[in-house]
Amino acid sequence: MDTNGKSAFIAIVGRPNVGKSSVLNRILGQKIAIVSSKPQTTRNRITGVLTQGEYQLVFFDTPGMHKPKNSLGKYMVRSVNESVGGVDCCMLVVEAGREPTQTELELIEKFKSIDMPAILAINKIDTLRDKNVLMKQILHYSSLYDFEAVVPVSAQDGSGMDELLDELKKQSSEGGHFFDDDTLTDQPERVIVAEIIREKILRLCDKEIPHGTAVVIEKIKTRENGILDIDATVFCEKETHKRIIIGKNGAMLKKISTFARQDIERFFDCKVFLQTWVKVKEDWRNRAALLQNFGYDEKNFD
Repeated sequence: MDTNGKSAFIAIVGRPNVGKSSVLNRILGQKIAIVSSKPQTTRNRITGVLTQGEYQLVFFDTPGMHKPKNSLGKYMVRSVNESVGGVDCCMLVVEAGREPTQTELELIEKFKSIDMPAILAINKIDTLRDKNVLMKQILHYSSLYDFEAVVPVSAQDGSGMDELLDELKKQSSEGGHFFDDDTLTDQPERVIVAEIIREKILRLCDKEIPHGTAVVIEKIKTRENGILDIDATVFCEKETHKRIIIGKNGAMLKKISTFARQDIERFFDCKVFLQTWVKVKEDWRNRAALLQNFGYDEKNFD
């Protein structure tokens, strides 16, 4: 661990579905946060760590800000508010070509109230044909807050990411590194595996189902031959959801498990034997005891 290096703690904030997790994964060069086209994919703060030479950047990928509809939603919003208050810098991710929404305006007001250094990352510039739209957007946001930097990027093709990284490094200060230099995340193995499986459900299943699912890793154990045995249970809220997740003759569950296993093998660099079951827990998103069992911090459930 470098005791002479520089470090910064950075919260990645923004409304749902602007690509916060994709930006983090692109910066780290590896998938840590799950990515989906559906909003509110990220439920926990995912810590990603990037160490390059003297610099160590520690990222919190927060849930997208939204109006909470249940106890899980309240937990997600509080997670964002806690992140913003306890970091050196915030990176506000917005979508190219879009006017600021109420969510973004509220986050900017939060920055103002605590005088938070913030960098604006305008993501998805690869989708813009008219670059004049981007210039107007930069001017608009710059009039709303004195950002440390405004960087147009594309998490999809990597455009602007080096420039973004340079700006983030400028937010670091002396004091050494907080993690070993080879650390990629502080998330336990069980959390990483559960999130990978949940991502496959988000991608493959009907849009009504994914946010009513939680994944719990019942067992994770390495055999003598190096194969990783994993038992996972997918909890959903309705019997009809269970049938869809399992699919005809188990086809959907097999697909979910296969894609998840491939990602898990890439992450841990070993062979994986994954077994997945599906169970129903009605209205679990509003039940504090179940939320706690599924890994969400109980102090945020009120």
